[in-house]
Amino acid sequence: MDTLSYKTISANKATVTKEWIVVDATNQVLGRMGAKIAKLLRGKHKANYTPHVDCGDNVIIINANKLVITGNKATDRIYLRYTGYPGGQRATTPGEMLKKSPEKLIRKVVKGMLPKNRLSDAIINNLYVYDGAEHKHEAQQPKVIDLNSIK
Repeated sequence: MDTLSYKTISANKATVTKEWIVVDATNQVLGRMGAKIAKLLRGKHKANYTPHVDCGDNVIIINANKLVITGNKATDRIYLRYTGYPGGQRATTPGEMLKKSPEKLIRKVVKGMLPKNRLSDAIINNLYVYDGAEHKHEAQQPKVIDLNSIK
């Protein structure tokens, strides 16, 4: 048996096939949806997954304002940020962010589920979030998937 004939194929930027996927966030739980979208963005659902390469798909989320936050997390959890000025610490809750800008909330949740490195900064740019049912990526011919079918 020739053992040199077996080689691990590693994906690179030229060999990766990126698809466009549309996800409807209506009645989806925020954290569970975020975990599945992070998996799609990284490409872990593909057979040629390579950890150091952006081999994930482009994900479009529609109806972002119709997602669900379970339990008391909408009021009890606090997100802090700092403006850079003295006394500039600002606090907000997920419930407030959902009313004001659900795009920022989903982007924050998904980014927290990606690895903390330079590749995740590039991967998060493949996420597109929209409030309504319309999006501007029809030219890419995205396919609609049901998140409940993904493990």
